[in-house]
Amino acid sequence: MVKSPEELALMRISGRLLASVFELLDRLDLAGLSTLAVNDLVEDFITGDLAARPASKGQYGYKYVLNASLNHVVCHGVPTSSDIIGNGDIINLDITLEKNGFITDSSKTYVVGEASPAARRLVRIAQEAMWKGIRQVKPGAHLGDIGHAIDKHAKANGCSVVREYCGHGIGRDMHEEPQVLNYGRRGSGPRLREGMVFTIEPMINQGSRNVETEDDGWTVVTRDGKLSAQFEHTVAVTAEGVEILTLRQGETQYR
Repeated sequence: MVKSPEELALMRISGRLLASVFELLDRLDLAGLSTLAVNDLVEDFITGDLAARPASKGQYGYKYVLNASLNHVVCHGVPTSSDIIGNGDIINLDITLEKNGFITDSSKTYVVGEASPAARRLVRIAQEAMWKGIRQVKPGAHLGDIGHAIDKHAKANGCSVVREYCGHGIGRDMHEEPQVLNYGRRGSGPRLREGMVFTIEPMINQGSRNVETEDDGWTVVTRDGKLSAQFEHTVAVTAEGVEILTLRQGETQYR
């Protein structure tokens, strides 16, 4: 769970590579592309340009390198050739990458074209909620501080937090301890220690927090059909506070 300085140095490498995947996506016009086309582009970039491994492919029997969650899809959206990203959509792309034996995990919800003000607002609130959680990270803080900050921000803005899925420790394995809930009480849960590495990944719904899984066994959707947005970073607890291993160019404005 706690990483050595040498292990953390390797995780910085995988985190920087993963950030570059999103920087590539940031330059793309997603409108008109199928979610499978985006998947294939990301796979080619990770394996070819970055000489790394897409860590999600093959894990738990999953066949793809990313999750593509459109509009009311909360998480684990399966890429297909028939799901075409349209003007006005929002889409979360959740990607993992392994290099030198260490995995990092990140996601971003993209606003495509002329999305409605309500959709843009939800995406903004989800991003803010992630940063509210990240700002709690420092040695001696509690895990519950993170979830409390996320949940408080979502509720203050009339949104809800999905409770069935959460952040997680990460390193040589995709899912390690601890679980990082997106709700909780301040001062509750284990204390954070320098060297801990985990993801913070709130899923924020426009309506009810209730979700259900579709027949494919993967795709999780809002039960009321309203929009959902998510952002995620892999972070490390440092002596000074927090280091964001998957930080992308241009994100410093949100810190």
